Amino acid sequence: MKVLLINPPYFNSKYKFIGLVAPPLGIAYIAAVLEENNIDVEIIDAAALEMSWETLETEIKRISPGLVAITALTPTIDKAMLTAELAKKTCPQATVVMGGYHPTFNYQEILEREYVDVVVMGEGEYTLLDLVETLDEGGDLKNVQGIAYEGGVTSPRPLIEDLDELPFPARHLLPMDHYKILNMKLHTATMISGRGCPMQCSFCASAALHGHQLRMRSPENVVDEMEHLINDHDSGMIAFMDDTFTLKPSRVEDICDEIKRRDIDVYWGCTARADTLSEKLLRKLSDSGCITMFLGVESADQQQLDRVNKQMTIEKIRQAFKLSRENDIRTIASVVLGMPGDTKESIERTIKFVRELNPSYALFSLATPYPGTRFYQEAVQDNLIKVKDWSKYTLLSPVLETVDCSMDELKKMQKKAFRQFYLRPVYLIKQVRMDGPIILKTVAAMIKEV
Repeated sequence: MKVLLINPPYFNSKYKFIGLVAPPLGIAYIAAVLEENNIDVEIIDAAALEMSWETLETEIKRISPGLVAITALTPTIDKAMLTAELAKKTCPQATVVMGGYHPTFNYQEILEREYVDVVVMGEGEYTLLDLVETLDEGGDLKNVQGIAYEGGVTSPRPLIEDLDELPFPARHLLPMDHYKILNMKLHTATMISGRGCPMQCSFCASAALHGHQLRMRSPENVVDEMEHLINDHDSGMIAFMDDTFTLKPSRVEDICDEIKRRDIDVYWGCTARADTLSEKLLRKLSDSGCITMFLGVESADQQQLDRVNKQMTIEKIRQAFKLSRENDIRTIASVVLGMPGDTKESIERTIKFVRELNPSYALFSLATPYPGTRFYQEAVQDNLIKVKDWSKYTLLSPVLETVDCSMDELKKMQKKAFRQFYLRPVYLIKQVRMDGPIILKTVAAMIKEV
């Protein structure tokens, strides 16, 4: 059976305005597992290619798959549904499958549409393999773990315990020259070194999908993939997209040591928790090529951090940014404006706090309750959600109100936050010296977008 995996057309990514276009690693992992089992598979990353609906239809017709699997996030679900409808119209005999974060937690909503046959819930690599083999053999779908279909919901598929057993993502099926970070012209690649997160942040959908048990690839396996990216894909920049790459510092040190031992020369970046960063770890990160870290700040209000169960202190956040600067590592500060309990005063304090932290970049997101999170459950229970249009769940559009902030006021405060941070002459001069004139294009895109 010919299998086609699609990342649907999407022109308003919440990160595209800061120059980030990232490959869909989820379906690339699935493709690799299918190829490993001698299944003919192709990928269409319609988002990265900025593909029109007419071109997508032509491509589906050309490939003529027996199964079409579409990945979807909450803000892309509408485009994913249009893709599913197009696939069913173009190849009526094909089985149309949908997976990803949003379908996992909203499978009933998805299956109401007659053009979606199966929803894959949770990690999809072995579920889709099982599904393809079952369909090929004329078997019963009730025996495939981890799916929902018109006939019911099967038992959950256990999480993949040994991530080293997975083949590297099938990047040869992706348009690798279309991916970038901060508009840098370096060949950019992304990686995931582990899955799951033991933290209990109320707004995080990733742990809901991948579980609260931290499953980590071995340092050797991680660095093997880095070498593969450099040698086979000419990657000059690698970004680790883990929920929190630094959650286990000793293992991060082992990865840094392995990079140094193999004398690998590459720039890379990662996600981090402020309370995991020591002088020793940051020195190792910097020495092994790490130039950028994404740090969740969320709020300058300790009460708000406690309310979302961040398990973090303001002082640890301050110290992390200070140490990162001293070790020449760029930082991206991520904050959330408009969580329940936020006030105009607390939001203003957070905006000011971010400037005091002096990160290289800052992202000011609006609180967005994603299905599968405790935040979403509480927002529904307390009737806080004012917008039901999933396409607005981009972190840039307000979908709820706070105690004393309307949605219009929240949007104005977000705009103010971006402008006050980026439109500072001292900041712009510093960043141009560090990253070159490209920063001006990135800043201009940010200001225009928000």
